[in-house]
Amino acid sequence: MTEHTALYVYALLPERQGAADGVTGLDGRPLRLAAVPGTGIAALVHDATPAPFQGDDDQVRRWVAEQSEAVTTVWERVGSLLPMTFNVLVAADAASGRSAEQRLGEWVGEQEDDITGQLRALTGRCELRVEVTLDRATATADGPAVSPGEAQDDARSPGMRRLLAKQREQSEKNTAGQLADTLHAGIRRRLLAVAEDLRDRGPAHRAPGETDVLSAALLVRHEDIDAVGTVLSDAQAGQPALRIRFLGPWPPYSFTETRPQEPAERHAAH
Repeated sequence: MTEHTALYVYALLPERQGAADGVTGLDGRPLRLAAVPGTGIAALVHDATPAPFQGDDDQVRRWVAEQSEAVTTVWERVGSLLPMTFNVLVAADAASGRSAEQRLGEWVGEQEDDITGQLRALTGRCELRVEVTLDRATATADGPAVSPGEAQDDARSPGMRRLLAKQREQSEKNTAGQLADTLHAGIRRRLLAVAEDLRDRGPAHRAPGETDVLSAALLVRHEDIDAVGTVLSDAQAGQPALRIRFLGPWPPYSFTETRPQEPAERHAAH
């Protein structure tokens, strides 16, 4: 169709016949491999109009999930790929008469050594995400339930009771924060012993009353996934106040350095 003058790029991967067969992407669009002759590299794409996908938060979340599912399906088939972020588009250049596929091929050709090296390095590797928090109430349960000056709380004014409650809450936060710092160092060290790389992420998803300990992406060989689980299980056994979320395996989003700048254009979701 004439309006399809761009490519939406999901990933770069080793050229592999049939790798995209039956795979669909955003809004069920059929995906295909755009091979770059002479490189052994292909791009996972769908034909698109040269405009970013825009919508409300729920719609964007659905698109991101569809993209992730498509990339994961192909990754499981080929064993290594470089996933792109949401809304990476390559548009045709009407002025020069170069198609979107030609422009993408030019960029891949220029970066061939780097792309090939990354694909080789990531073969057999996956990304895991670990989020660890500390339940403050559990972590401080062994401390004195009532300080000497608080034994007569019931006789105090409501304002004084609120003040003392805030002081106790702040004391719990301080105590938990000190413990979290100590736990962070130990857990990080043990994870790095079984992972090939670790990248810190933003604050973990935590409930009220929890203190952040660690939020990280790990690059791990598939055969070492269980070893990561063992590290986390041991940490939980040693400190029951820990709350742990262990997610994956996924394609190595956090460890992919190659991002098309020219000729590809990355658009914001909104």
